[in-house]
Amino acid sequence: MSTHFVADTATLTGRSMRHIFRSADTIITTAVTPIALMLLFVYVFGGALQQSTGTDNYVNYLLPGILLIAIASGIAYTAFRLFTDMQSGIFERFHSMPIARSSVLWAHVLTSLVANVITLAIIFAVGFLMGFRTGASVAAWFGVIGILLLFTLALTWLAIIAGLSAKTVDGASAFSYPLIFLPFISSAFVPTDTMPGPVRWFAENQPVTSIVDTIQALFAEQPVGNDIWVALAWCVGILIVAYVLAMVSYRKKIS
Repeated sequence: MSTHFVADTATLTGRSMRHIFRSADTIITTAVTPIALMLLFVYVFGGALQQSTGTDNYVNYLLPGILLIAIASGIAYTAFRLFTDMQSGIFERFHSMPIARSSVLWAHVLTSLVANVITLAIIFAVGFLMGFRTGASVAAWFGVIGILLLFTLALTWLAIIAGLSAKTVDGASAFSYPLIFLPFISSAFVPTDTMPGPVRWFAENQPVTSIVDTIQALFAEQPVGNDIWVALAWCVGILIVAYVLAMVSYRKKIS
């Protein structure tokens, strides 16, 4: 059964990836907005914001938050692709074939991971061109990559829920807007201690701040403290809840 599931998932993932590469503009579009924000904040607001961050290189401080914005933007396309498949009737065709039913969803999840990895690589490249530098060890880089992948996986399952439950194309992707906005009320752009009381409380107790702080510390070769455990708890918690709800919604759709 496991071999059957893996083979079916690989086949369906290949199908989704062909769609991605045939319309590479989706990846480019996903990368453009975060890159534009990075250019804006570094070259327009960076001079003022750099003083509050206490860093000599604002792009080093900013990049982790930009990466999370890119992921939140990218998963909207996952919901869109899933919704489109459902509306086209391809799901019914798949279910009439002798394939593992969960492989249909996992193919979209794996496609989301690959597409977001490509987008993140583009943003990293632009970041290096803008002066991003780090002396992080190989272990630290693996830590950063692991957290980004876990965050992507967690948000992708949220996208699966949206794609399954949406009534319109716009509704399928609209759920990502609050997720894109979250980094702006976190430590991604300025330290939280510069914010007024209620905003600071929210910023310090939402998932993006702990994830950003962890990545910043890993890149700066500084102790991560409890931030990494808080970040992992948020990511794993969101992943588990989203996965369970997505599977419940999927079973209702195909029953």
